[in-house]
Parts: sequence; C-alpha cells; structure tokens
Amino acid sequence: MTKTLKFIGISHRTASVMQREEFHISELEKETLSEIICKTFSDVSALLILATCNRSEIYFESTSTSAAKIRDFIIIHKTKDYSNLFVKYFTYSNNTEESARHLLDVATGLESMIIGDAEIIHQIKKAYQFSIAHKLQGSLLERALQAVFISHKRISNETHFRDGTTSVAYKSLKAIRNSYGKAALKNKSILFIGAGDIVKQLFKYNSKFNFKNIFISNRTSEKAQTLANIFKCKTYNWNKVLNNEFDNFDVIISAASNCHHLIKKIPQTTKKLLLIDLAVPSNIDKSSINRDNIVFYDLDLISVDLEETKEKRLAAIDEVNIIISEEFAQFKKWLEDAVLRDHLVKSKSIINQKVKDLFKNQNEELNERKIEEVTNKVMRKWMSQPYSKVPFSKIDAIIAQQVSLLSQV
Repeated sequence: MTKTLKFIGISHRTASVMQREEFHISELEKETLSEIICKTFSDVSALLILATCNRSEIYFESTSTSAAKIRDFIIIHKTKDYSNLFVKYFTYSNNTEESARHLLDVATGLESMIIGDAEIIHQIKKAYQFSIAHKLQGSLLERALQAVFISHKRISNETHFRDGTTSVAYKSLKAIRNSYGKAALKNKSILFIGAGDIVKQLFKYNSKFNFKNIFISNRTSEKAQTLANIFKCKTYNWNKVLNNEFDNFDVIISAASNCHHLIKKIPQTTKKLLLIDLAVPSNIDKSSINRDNIVFYDLDLISVDLEETKEKRLAAIDEVNIIISEEFAQFKKWLEDAVLRDHLVKSKSIINQKVKDLFKNQNEELNERKIEEVTNKVMRKWMSQPYSKVPFSKIDAIIAQQVSLLSQV
C-alpha cells in the first residue's frame, strides 16, 4: 500500500485554553508518546509532533493507520477515557496534499492566533530536529518541511508579512508598562517563572522596556542562574514559588512547562497585582484571582491587543498566498514525480526479470550486459508511448522482439 502524509490537530481555532491544555504535549512527553505511537501503529514510519501554546498537532506517514485512529488514541491517552465531546476539538486529514498545505499555512503564521506569528517557524524547526534525532523523518514529511523552510525564507525576503512584533512576551511587558505607567515602574518587583523560550523572549524584549527589578525562578536552579547571569537580574528560590510566597512582587509572569496550577494562592493585599499566565497547561489557578486588585491575563487575553500589526500583515497576505501556492505546486510536482519514479523502478525490475527468464528459456548465456541493454530498450519503447497504447501485459512481446533484434546483430 502507498504511504500518505496525514495530520491531526487541536488549536485556538477549535478549542479554548482550558480545552487545549488537556491535550498539550510537553517536551518530556514527546519521546514517550512517539515511541508508543510507533509501537501501537506499526505502519507509522514518520512522525512530527508540534506542540505550542496555541496548538498541538501530529503529522505522520502511514499506509493504513488513519488520522481518526491517531486522534482517538490521543484522546484516550490524554484523558484516560473516550468521549465524542473531545472529537470536535480536532481537525485532521488523511490526504497528503491537504496535510502538506495545512503545515505550510501553520508554518507561515496564517493559522496563528496573531496572524504572521514569527515564533511558529522556530517551533517547527525544533519539532523537526526531534524527528531527525529519533529517525522519524520520512520522505513525504521531509519534502513538505523543505517547502515550509523555502516559503519562510521567501516570505521574509519578499514581503512585509514579518514586519512588526507579534510576540506574547513583548505584549506581556507592554501590559506591565500600561498597567503601572513609566514613573511607578521603578519601584515594582517583577518575577519571571520558568526558563524556556518565552522567558528568554521576555529578557530579549526587555531591552526595549528596561525594567530593572526583575527576579527569575525555575525548578532547575542552574538554568535560572544562567539567565540571571546573562541578563543581570536576581534569582528567586523555587521552593518559595512552590509555597506560593509572592508577597514582595507586583508582577508575576509565569511560563513554566508542565506545572498545572502551580500558583493557587495569591497574597492577601490591597496593592495592585498583575498576573500573566503564558503557560499551557496553565500555571495560575483562575479560582484564586477573583479580587478587584488583581489584573489577570492568560494567553487568549494577552493576544487580543496584538492586532496592532494586523493591517500591515493583512496587506501582505495575497503575496504570502502566492508564495505558498508556488511552493505547494512544487511539492505536488515532486509528489507526482515520486509516484512515477516508484512506478518506473518497480516496472524496470519486472522487465529485467522477464528478460532474464526469456534468455534462460532460449538457453542463452546470461550475459548481464545484454540483459541490461534489452531491459533499457524495452523501457524506452514502453515509455515512449502512453501506457494505454502499450499495456504492461504486452511487454513479453516487446522483450521477445528486442532479443530477436539483438541476436541478428
């Protein structure tokens, strides 16, 4: 059977943050999950697991395993039960071209909550590196990803689609400034929780805001210390975070992976507190924030105001779609050629064996040079006409003719 590229996915388009976090795939979980999928579905020969704050998607190559089977497997794996209620959160396709086109749209940011999101391409590269490291990159997936990387480069060089900032990290820092004002910020203490990509972006964009009184905490203290040394800030003890000891902070931005409801207790104070939860699963228990002095943002809320760059990006969408369509056309041509190449390789092997059999039946010496010569001539004659005019069933007659001509030389 022929392999096809398929995918399943849950995203901000189909589910809320709370619904998405139930199916989030952490970095720690990727390795185990990929092993289980490949063992459970033996025909799955390639796998790409894309897990971001706004989407969890699995792309895979298989001969018989359908996208619905992988979807149902993930639902049971993550929830320990199966419910039709979860099915509606997922999109999927069993078609190679549809799956490749979806990957292209996702990678360019056309499917992102903030259109043109630049972080998604880095997340796809990271997922691709995981697939390579675990020898899970198949030919269809590999070629689709090459189309993704070429499109990304062209869009960056040929359009204004990447202009402007769409980072949730940038927006979070802007929310701090808007909440307190520049003058009051000198006395405000800010805590970053986590040490992954989002926290690194917070430090990167802080060069534009210049907040001074920043602390960082992470379950791996060495990672927190490394970032503190690089960005000249202070560390905060992880055990104090676990105990929810936040009395000295005015702002908490939490982006710790795999720490669901890390923060359950908020300081009993009348001062204004800004809490920003950029994690999936969520770090902050929403039931603890129902007080007038608390300003709260989660990923969905923090993304709303990032529409400020939307007009410029919308103006470039036609150009982006042209580029995607051109690269997608190249992928389709490669796909068509790959089917033909595979067909020709199999056909040549069959013809070569038929030539050998004929030589044996005629008690001819098996001369490899003659066998190859006849095989190539038959292939050229067969390929020179539409297949309907020279059906494969008549190949024996063509072979006999070519062998006869060769013996007359």
